[in-house]
Amino acid sequence: MANSSSSRPSPSLAFVIMGVAGSGKTTVGERLAKELGWSFRDADDFHPPANVAKMSAGHPLTDADRAPWLAAIRAYLADHLARNENTIVTCSALKESYRRDLLVDPARVKLIYLFGDFAVIERRLKARKGHFMKPDMLQSQFAALEAPKDALALDISDPPALLVARIRRTFGV
Repeated sequence: MANSSSSRPSPSLAFVIMGVAGSGKTTVGERLAKELGWSFRDADDFHPPANVAKMSAGHPLTDADRAPWLAAIRAYLADHLARNENTIVTCSALKESYRRDLLVDPARVKLIYLFGDFAVIERRLKARKGHFMKPDMLQSQFAALEAPKDALALDISDPPALLVARIRRTFGV
């Protein structure tokens, strides 16, 4: 008799790649998604227009501003897991409370934290063109950041290819 569990598909996974603006979330997430053949969404795509306007004007978001954004990301993650589809989402997820909101299924949603030196990240932001996140808002992100204790933490001083390899090795994907 065949083992019936071997014919069942593995449960899907969702990776949330987090960190302050400019930490390389999109670069790493897109590369990882391409290698794995998974869907990818950048958290910036979930912001309501009012949030984008506020950040474009150089004003940091409040927790109230972030609530509908986090709810949209949570719904996206829940939908993909319900359909047993693997996905990768970037999200600053600066506070523990935000991360709790995103962990729709802690066994299947994995946090990956990209961290790095303020000066390095500030240089990256200054080099970016056409993005609503202004370099002078970086200090507010570092001030709000509650480094996660339950995430795979990766130093952004390593190249994206190495970060992706570490993620794949850690999670066996």
